[in-house]
Amino acid sequence: MLDKPFSQSCENNKQPILDILSRVLADKTKLLEIGSGTGQHAAHFAPRLTHLQWHTSEMPDKHLAIAAWLEDVCVDNLHQPISLIIGASSAWPLTNIDAVFTANTTHIMQPSETQFMMQLVADNLPSGGVFCQYGPYNFQGQYSSESNKTFDQHLIEQGCGGIRDIDELTLWAKPLVLLETVVMPANNFMLVWQK
Repeated sequence: MLDKPFSQSCENNKQPILDILSRVLADKTKLLEIGSGTGQHAAHFAPRLTHLQWHTSEMPDKHLAIAAWLEDVCVDNLHQPISLIIGASSAWPLTNIDAVFTANTTHIMQPSETQFMMQLVADNLPSGGVFCQYGPYNFQGQYSSESNKTFDQHLIEQGCGGIRDIDELTLWAKPLVLLETVVMPANNFMLVWQK
C-alpha cells in the first residue's frame, strides 16, 4: 500500500475553495480537474458536490498517489485519474465537460504551457461552461504581497514558469470572460471564468 502524499496547503485551502465551487458549479454536471496533484482536493470536493461527476487528471507518475486518496472515498461521482500532460498533446481527454478546476498549476507551468492550457479550456468548454483557477496571481505587473514576490523568485530558481499576470491570462483565455476574482487565504485568488 502506497503512503498517501500530503500537501499542507491543500489541507488549509480546501474549505475556502469548496465554498466557491459549491456556489459557481451548482448547475454543472461533469468536471475535469487539471493537475490533481496529491488527490486531496478531489477526495474532499467530490463527496460534497454529489451533483458533479469529478474527473481527476495528472501526469502518469502521479496516478498511484491520487488513487490512494480516492480509495478512502466511497462515492460514485469521483473518477480515477486520466493522463493529461499540458503541452504534450492537444487532445481534450473527455466529452461533455461543462466545468474545469485547477489549483496551483498555473505558476508551475512554463508560460507557453499556461497559454496552451487556457486556450485548450476555452476551446473545449461549451457556452456557459465555467473554469475555476486557483493560485497566486499578479495584477497589472504588481505582486499582491511581498511573500508572493519571494515565492515567485523561488519558483523561477526551481525552473518553474512563475506567477502569471491576470492581464496575460485574460488575453490567453479568450473567449472566456473573467467573472470573478475572489481573494483567498495565503495571498491566493480564485479566478472564475465563463464561456
